[in-house]
Amino acid sequence: MSSIFSGASSGGWFEKAQRFGKSFMLPIAVLPAAGLLLGIGGALSNPNTIKAYPFLDVTWLQGVFTIMASAGSVVFANLAVLFAVGVAVGLAKSDKGTAGLASLLAYLVMNATINALLTLTGVLAQDNLSAVGQGMALGIQTLETGVFGGVVIGLVTAMLHNRYNKIALPQFLGFFGGSRFVPIISSLVAILVGAAMTLVWPHFQKLIFGLGGLVDATGYFGTFIYGFVLRMLGPFGLHHIFYLPFWTTALGGSEVVNGHLVEGTQRIFFAQLADPNTQQFYVGTARFMSGRFITMMFGLIGACLAMYHTTKPENRQRVAGLLLSAALTSFLTGITEPIEFSFLFVAPVLYVIHALFDGLAFMIAHILHITIGQTFSGGLIDFILFGVLQGEAKTHWWYVPLVGVPWFLLYYFTFRLLITRFNFKTPGREDASIETAPMVAGERPLQVIAALGGKQNIAELDCCATRLRITLIDSSKLDENALKATGARAVIQRGKGVQVIYGPHVTIIKNEVEELLAL
Repeated sequence: MSSIFSGASSGGWFEKAQRFGKSFMLPIAVLPAAGLLLGIGGALSNPNTIKAYPFLDVTWLQGVFTIMASAGSVVFANLAVLFAVGVAVGLAKSDKGTAGLASLLAYLVMNATINALLTLTGVLAQDNLSAVGQGMALGIQTLETGVFGGVVIGLVTAMLHNRYNKIALPQFLGFFGGSRFVPIISSLVAILVGAAMTLVWPHFQKLIFGLGGLVDATGYFGTFIYGFVLRMLGPFGLHHIFYLPFWTTALGGSEVVNGHLVEGTQRIFFAQLADPNTQQFYVGTARFMSGRFITMMFGLIGACLAMYHTTKPENRQRVAGLLLSAALTSFLTGITEPIEFSFLFVAPVLYVIHALFDGLAFMIAHILHITIGQTFSGGLIDFILFGVLQGEAKTHWWYVPLVGVPWFLLYYFTFRLLITRFNFKTPGREDASIETAPMVAGERPLQVIAALGGKQNIAELDCCATRLRITLIDSSKLDENALKATGARAVIQRGKGVQVIYGPHVTIIKNEVEELLAL
């Protein structure tokens, strides 16, 4: 798949990994909205909720909640399709719409091939599909490949698309050349992928189940390692690669919910959320999700306050707005990059300590059996929807503020002590600062492009939740100071791969830049 991940040898691993990681962001981006629909609809239409709050027992209102829950649940039931299309679109270098359509077609062909081979070999199950690792995908009975199957098809389609979307065929076949050839070749290759899956996947299922058991066997220490590694990968934008298998595949556990086998912590949580018979959410939620709320809603807020109290008096007013907005972003939405990148590069030891504390937060959530799920991140919105509204008995949400308050103090005193002891140049303590001049409307994208070396120097441009992700042709033309003058919190460069951290409004900047690049 070198055609997907082409790049210079210097920093090549970073370019490959960041392109692969950002390709997950398109399907991930739809999960918060789907989760809100399912969370609100499922919570407020649950018979137990109606019993507790009788004023909700209104026919038309329950109809609305039921529709919301159904609209949200269909997204989580078809995550594999979303990832198949999203990965192909994210990795395609051009003509992304064709790549998405080809990937959807290839996904259907792959599963139809698996169905045919299962039928021919006489192992197509007639009932109790989950017991033999089979399930339904878009109306096709097939092996339960889950998100892995979607990702594999997305990768294969992207590879074929980047290689053949400009192919020239003989004149009598000219109509099928170029982009039209991509769905054709993708479908043919998908037959081979389906055949390979039929042979390999049953063994792989056993291996995944075994890995899930190994993770369980590590107990609380394994949960600590999970949280620590997850946080350490954050600055590189590679954390999606790490946590998604736990959230969406059997690596994060398997559970039978309402008669169906469900794999992956997040998928299990939302399946249980839609099941009125759920008495306690799956323990994997405590291991792979709930620790985030302790760090994002409390710990990092303490870090912000520590940085504010250690600023130079003359800079305190200027820094207050920056730290307050970063703290609110973390608290409400769980997006932590604006805080983390304020100290990551000037004091990396603080980030390592932050990662250790985050690992401990995950371990404590596991010990206390805090089972609050999430769609995207661990902020107040998800905490209310998937913790408070689900009830203490199901989630043990009350432990979050009980642990969170001392966690706030732990972060505050640790950060304050280390910042003053080692004179770390956190915001407001700098010897000199780069001034960011007010910008006229439309000026910022021009400056961003210029700082990246001009239009001709930009090979690829995309973004995730908080950062622009760019591949440059000549990385020596990058002007880091000019990027920071446009409002960037930090710039990470590895070879030709560049990440520019702006914050949650990065999609606006990306769209502004793309419009100019298209001219």
